[in-house]
Amino acid sequence: MSEAEELLSAEWDLPPECHRHFKDVLMQQIDHDTAVTPRRSRFLRPAVLVPLASAALAGALLVTLSVDGRGPATGSAPSVTTAGASVTLNRIATAAMASDTVRVRDDQFVYVRTLERENKGDFSGPVRLGALHTEERWTSQDPGPLRVTGWIKASGKDAIMPDQMLPIESPDPRPAGVDHPTYRWLASLPTDPDALLARLRKEARPVEGESRDQAVFSLIGDLIGGTIMPPANAAAFYKAAAKLPGVREIPDAVDAAGRHGIAITLDDTGFATRDEWIFDKETLALLGSRFYVTDPDRGITTETLFGTTAVMKTAVVGGKGEVPARAAAR
Repeated sequence: MSEAEELLSAEWDLPPECHRHFKDVLMQQIDHDTAVTPRRSRFLRPAVLVPLASAALAGALLVTLSVDGRGPATGSAPSVTTAGASVTLNRIATAAMASDTVRVRDDQFVYVRTLERENKGDFSGPVRLGALHTEERWTSQDPGPLRVTGWIKASGKDAIMPDQMLPIESPDPRPAGVDHPTYRWLASLPTDPDALLARLRKEARPVEGESRDQAVFSLIGDLIGGTIMPPANAAAFYKAAAKLPGVREIPDAVDAAGRHGIAITLDDTGFATRDEWIFDKETLALLGSRFYVTDPDRGITTETLFGTTAVMKTAVVGGKGEVPARAAAR
């Protein structure tokens, strides 16, 4: 097994909120090794602190980034407001509750197509955003346990292993749960926001330097951006997020597709990054996300855009590789 394959095998054995910490390390390794498997899907933020959580990856790797003054990836932090975040999240919850119910069977797949821009710079050097490219993911709804929980295909410039259908797999079989979020499992979660938040606090696994609230925020982001769930459960996730201390609203944010919306963020001063969830200002539907590096102690004196996504299509399909009719036209 090559070094890249060992790194990627270790990644699959992590909970979803930890996958983002490996992304840049793995992408750099891919430059030197062509025999790799794909990273897992993510509606996730990259991070500066990368924990190494297996015997093959013992210890920890601290990644230091510097500001690339040649491009538009840097800038002052956007204006934020704390007063409106709770109100906005509860409005988003109301809109989610009113959305149509889409039921997903255990024998089906959830299809998500996103546009992505991510850091292609050396993880020890400046942030350099790559070209916009497409990722398609098919998540199995079989409650398992499964080793292969889904499939991924990327296309376009700066895509990893473009146009190849590649498995998302774990060393050990995964039952339905945080590591394999199926519709049936999501529907089983509490719809009371307080009860759901308590459950998420138990499920979230913060990495070194990360607060539990930030881990919960990131876990919610993973689930709302890459799955389909009943309206009552979606509403409960947003209401639970509104209860997290420090959650803030940004009046204007732009996703990877160039669409403007309202963003919700949570600053975690101990962890050097910041996530944004972006919602349409009129419909309050989820548009995408942005990820920022925010830690001046690690060489970043102004907030630096580190990655951005746009959710372009979410649907239910009958099998891996099946593409909804509207998603076929790029």
